[in-house]
Amino acid sequence: MKVAVVKESAPFERRVALVPDAVSKLTGAGWVVAVEPGAGQAAQYADADYISAGATVDKAALKNADAALSVQPLTPAQVGQLRKSAVAISFLQPAAASDTVRAHMKAGTTALSLDLLPRISRAQSMDALSSQALVSGYRCAILAAERLPKLFPLMMTAAGTIPPAKVLVMGAGVAGLQAIATARRLGAVVEAYDVRAAAAEEVRSLGATFVELELETQEGAGGYAKEQTEEFLTKQRELIGNRVELADVVITTAAIPGRTAPVLVTLDMVKRMKPGSIVIDLAAESGGNVEPSRPGEDVRVGSVTVIGARNMPSAMAVHASALYSRNCVNLLLLLTKDGALAPDYEDEIVVGAAVVKQGELVHGPTKEILGASTTTRRSPAKKAATTKSPATKSPAKQTPAKKTTATKSPAKKTPAKKTAARRAS
Repeated sequence: MKVAVVKESAPFERRVALVPDAVSKLTGAGWVVAVEPGAGQAAQYADADYISAGATVDKAALKNADAALSVQPLTPAQVGQLRKSAVAISFLQPAAASDTVRAHMKAGTTALSLDLLPRISRAQSMDALSSQALVSGYRCAILAAERLPKLFPLMMTAAGTIPPAKVLVMGAGVAGLQAIATARRLGAVVEAYDVRAAAAEEVRSLGATFVELELETQEGAGGYAKEQTEEFLTKQRELIGNRVELADVVITTAAIPGRTAPVLVTLDMVKRMKPGSIVIDLAAESGGNVEPSRPGEDVRVGSVTVIGARNMPSAMAVHASALYSRNCVNLLLLLTKDGALAPDYEDEIVVGAAVVKQGELVHGPTKEILGASTTTRRSPAKKAATTKSPATKSPAKQTPAKKTTATKSPAKKTPAKKTAARRAS
């Protein structure tokens, strides 16, 4: 069995999917590890380190590979280099990578997306969303302390007392909790808000104050926040506005998996903040929690700086890669049995993460996004291969069958429902 480790080519991506320390775990399970030249360079892992760990460095690492590990989705050209029925593991995020999804369907390969893993105990060691969110939350707090023109901690000096900075964190998922913990370590006074009542205990356990609003809690599947109505968001913004106005730093981390991030902080709220205040929108890439934010940009609103986060984990690529690597290895080992690649499609982890299974699109939400024509594109080809009947040439007659295929099987849609409410960072 051969596993290929890809050199990332996406802009702003510095992570690598496998670090040298993890190579031995795969070789011990019967895998031959081939790494593209320079794959770990941006994350400070040299080719020589991989060779010392037992891997090979090969420009053609993907050619005929049985499995491929990457952070960002493979390109269609890269998918074409894999063996038929090979498995690709990445943060596929299928709704945004339709070309790659179609390439897997055409090639007959399997694509597993780490952002779709079910939230169960057995999957915790493979939970890359959580591991990367932890890095993101830490990075947000450090960046806020760096950019704020004030000290974070309380300072009592002969020249007078300097009050601590006030930090408001909105969204108390993994990223939010790490931002809280880091800001507290730096000495700031921290308060946090989340639509889930269960988050209050976790916030308080970190020494922060939980902001309670007179709103109905919004618990979603798996303990994550559900998508809120516009009426709820309007009321929420009215109630949270005063807390935003008093904060020196606002960090927003609220995201609804597969949906546009809710707007929590309006332009008017930002305008009312104190001069020099910092706002960091960790959800900027998925639509943004802060109205004026733009991914990867600093937006000035008066004298307030709004920072739109872009790929925060990549800024701390050494440890982000180490954590992600362990997640990938644990998932790949789950797919390995008796020295062979043998995915168990009755395992809820495998089913939950699968977007394309041996060329068949099996992820329900992706079917809906890409459309029925995509989900059944292979059907006419199969019929043409098994029959010479002229009837297969008529697209009009095929249409009803396509619609039935896309909606008929509850069994294939069940895992999709389990994984539709993915991570709230």
